[in-house]
Amino acid sequence: MRATWAPTNGPTSERASLDRIILPGRAASLSSQIVADVREAVFSRRLAPGDFLGTEKDLSARFGVSRIVARDALRTLEALGIVEIRMGKGGGARIARGNPRLFAEALAVQLDLTGVSTAEIMDAQRAVETLAAELAAENATQVDIARLRQLLDDARREMDDLDRFTRLSRDFHLAVAEASHNRVLVVQLISLEHVSWPSRNRTATRALAEHILDIHTQLADLIERGDRTAARALMDDHVRMIRDRRVSEHDSPNAAGHSCC
Repeated sequence: MRATWAPTNGPTSERASLDRIILPGRAASLSSQIVADVREAVFSRRLAPGDFLGTEKDLSARFGVSRIVARDALRTLEALGIVEIRMGKGGGARIARGNPRLFAEALAVQLDLTGVSTAEIMDAQRAVETLAAELAAENATQVDIARLRQLLDDARREMDDLDRFTRLSRDFHLAVAEASHNRVLVVQLISLEHVSWPSRNRTATRALAEHILDIHTQLADLIERGDRTAARALMDDHVRMIRDRRVSEHDSPNAAGHSCC
């Protein structure tokens, strides 16, 4: 390994002996300790992406626990995205390179199961998107601008397919976040959109689509000009409108009238 590490509470012969007996709850406790130690080693930079953590046998020996406990710890570390495991000769666990987008949907599910309100989700989305627009105006590259312009062109061609237009609107908002070049904001928005963005916009109209396209075009112009303040303000107004409508639709599912992107 590039970095050395050790469990925070070193194993003792007594601990190893107890583990072999597999007292109720003991295996789970020891497995959790291994997971905590590895996680702390990652946070403290003693383990880095690509570092070889070891095999099930290696962890068993290092922590003085049974292979059952080591196997359970490795499964948990893999589920958390901390390690990647290869089987067979030359296999074992390595610290993962990291792909937070893989967990965006999982976070969205947890938020939904927690019972967070539509207003809570949209307030968080407003905070994320306004900052993303501001940073996009500061950091966007020509490639980012071209992506925004392409999405606008695509949306303009899909005015008569409002479901498709809605999906393109979602893609535009995500493209603005990506233009911020802040990966934390991008992942947060992906997660929030899983909860907040409808697959269909039941109350959308052609007139509304034209209004949304006009706002998105103004946003792209402000980002291209590098006007951070104006981009933030316009996105704030835009997402506040979306918030109001989402809350209204949630409170009254059969509500008619205008919707938002």
